[in-house]
Amino acid sequence: MKRFVLLIIKFYQKYLTILSWGSCRYYPTCSSYAKIQFQHNNFFLALYFSIVRILKCNPFFAGGFDYPKVKCTNIALLNQNFKKIKVKYWKIPTDDGYCYILQQKQWKKTN
Repeated sequence: MKRFVLLIIKFYQKYLTILSWGSCRYYPTCSSYAKIQFQHNNFFLALYFSIVRILKCNPFFAGGFDYPKVKCTNIALLNQNFKKIKVKYWKIPTDDGYCYILQQKQWKKTN
């Protein structure tokens, strides 16, 4: 089910955002927020947070930065092979056992 929702979000981001360009009041955009939630939470929790976020995206709310917040797991360094890796998401821990997820900006190569 998650894969199906992620495919719908990908389709929306690629083809339908042209119709509503620049209308999201938050960063990251509502579709990016939903995508991150579905990648890091279970289906129903991600659906709940995504619907709440979409309902908040209106003129009655101020907007601004609203990063996805997911349950943090403590992962020990099992393999201490220090080689170059590609970072996709940064997890910023909070005091209550949750983490904010920030997406790494993907820069296009000009050469």
